[in-house]
Amino acid sequence: MTDKPSKSHGRLSIGASLKPRELMTERPELAGAWKARVLTLYPEMFPGILGQSLTGKALQDGLWALEAVNIRDHATGKHRNVDDTPAGGGAGMVLRADVLGKAIDATAAPYPRDIWPVIYLSPRGKPLTQAMAKRFSTCRGMTLLCGRFEGVDQRVLDARHIEEVSIGDFVLTGGELAAQVLIDATVRLIPRVLGNAESAEDESFSNGLLEHPQYTRPTVWEGLQIPEVLLSGHHGNIAAWRQSQSEAVTKERRPDLWRAYKAPAGGSELSDAHNTAAKGEDKDD
Repeated sequence: MTDKPSKSHGRLSIGASLKPRELMTERPELAGAWKARVLTLYPEMFPGILGQSLTGKALQDGLWALEAVNIRDHATGKHRNVDDTPAGGGAGMVLRADVLGKAIDATAAPYPRDIWPVIYLSPRGKPLTQAMAKRFSTCRGMTLLCGRFEGVDQRVLDARHIEEVSIGDFVLTGGELAAQVLIDATVRLIPRVLGNAESAEDESFSNGLLEHPQYTRPTVWEGLQIPEVLLSGHHGNIAAWRQSQSEAVTKERRPDLWRAYKAPAGGSELSDAHNTAAKGEDKDD
């Protein structure tokens, strides 16, 4: 069932649905709220961890919405098979293009892909980055296809112009965990979800560096003391310390990020922060 443009009733979004009216649900969907639609063989896995903590509260408050669609509902035949053996032979099973095509078409959002992308969680996809999550958070929503077994028929990926995204260089038993990771990374960037916008601005990857170390009370724990500069109240010195710590930990743990951070943008001169870091590196050599 495809989405139809909804009508706004105050802050609530109302549209034709086979489910009870949104006004009657415990999770009212606010007009214009970001939405994740997940195509899966295991809809009972959702919301899972997304129903807890800040993402769970935001879901209950209607800041974002979640719909889990059972792929098997779009299968036909007596046994409603969703998979078959790989063409050319090999181990395992592959999700069928005809079943997935129907599921995708039946749940298609009435928006172009630039504001409602369709994502297949795959180890061979583009690595998920903070910048990618930020892009997704500015969309109207997204559809996520969770694979199982040996994957999905390539033809449906090509025919429906599906974007492939990977959460890391490893293989899971299915795409549901990966989908929850991607949704969590995206939803937390939606305004009002975190409550404090600065929390997202200061964390790892937001400025190309890993996050600086964090401390809190007690001031001394097992003989270890919070760095004095953090207790000084001098905001300029604290900012400089945090910047230097971010640069140091990035250089040590993620040389790839450090090289990208140092690289001049478009051939222009390095920023003051980059130049300072470069001078410090020269002294160390």
